[in-house]
Amino acid sequence: MTHTYCLSDFDFELPESLIAQHPATERSASRLLDGRSLPAQDRIFKDLPSLLKAGDLLVFNDTQVVKARLFGEKTTGGKVELLVERVLTNHEVVAHMKVSKKPPVGGVLHMAGGPDHGGFTATLLGRWPNEDGQLFRFQFSDEPHTLMQQHGHMPLPPYIERHQNEADPQHETEADKAEDERRYQTVFAKHPGAAAAPTAALHFDQGVLDALKAQGVHTASVTLHVGAGTFQPVKTENLAEHRMHSEWYNIPHETVQAIADCRARGGRVVAVGTTSVRTLESWAQSGQTQGDTQIFITPGFAFQVVDVLITNFHLPKSTLLMLVSAFAGFEHMHALYRHAIDHQYRFFSYGDAMLLEKKSV
Repeated sequence: MTHTYCLSDFDFELPESLIAQHPATERSASRLLDGRSLPAQDRIFKDLPSLLKAGDLLVFNDTQVVKARLFGEKTTGGKVELLVERVLTNHEVVAHMKVSKKPPVGGVLHMAGGPDHGGFTATLLGRWPNEDGQLFRFQFSDEPHTLMQQHGHMPLPPYIERHQNEADPQHETEADKAEDERRYQTVFAKHPGAAAAPTAALHFDQGVLDALKAQGVHTASVTLHVGAGTFQPVKTENLAEHRMHSEWYNIPHETVQAIADCRARGGRVVAVGTTSVRTLESWAQSGQTQGDTQIFITPGFAFQVVDVLITNFHLPKSTLLMLVSAFAGFEHMHALYRHAIDHQYRFFSYGDAMLLEKKSV
């Protein structure tokens, strides 16, 4: 009989001291929990090449995090914060809005001081993707990517504390700002559009990439523009009632071919991060190499592409914790998280990583 899991099954107590506020000194100096079997083995991330085999295929998410966090004011003077989720055409964007009282449709926000002080305007066009949507559609007064690069801030997760006052980005120290702009981004980021980093890939540096190549491990890329919804905890006890956020993905022809070649030589597909998993398994389900995905992976899911997973440690009650539990097995993940907490691993985006194998059915 198949066990039906509910939200409370994915809750756990995490000491606040284990939530990483800054990255490791070097990317590949993070710890790596080899959780392919129990008891788990404590390693360092730069050991990864020795844990993979010649002929394996690593699949990275090459999305680039944009400076999606923007501050401004309503015409009444009230503070407003936007977090851009995606850029549409005609200078339009889709964004989260943090504001005390929502402006009316057609209302104009003065962002980064407004046009009179070197900033720009954002006009509210309505909710997105429909009238019941949780996100908002705005039209910027100039090209959105250019404006975000000029005036935006890195969209750090809510559990990384950088501002004494959330409404005042000036409290971000220059040292923190420089560190986050460099380290909350993968070394192979290529396609701008993410509101959050594919964090498992943050551990890779050129030394590890060179060692993987020397080991005979192949690499390929997909793109999934990670949305801020990735940090939203599930709120419905019945998982079937959860509405998953939507993210855009693309799998180039070269990667489709690389996966076929990997299968032909008997290699394993190693996904770097849950975003790569979601991309590859969305393709397997839909047959579409490009589009939007709302795939929600929970225990019982039949993985068709991914054999091995490199991932960070995830938030309680999160869809990502459900995904890794589906991949490696619920009891197995429970044991690994207990080990990680007992051995003081660092959690979440700037934290440590683990290596998982797909449970045999």
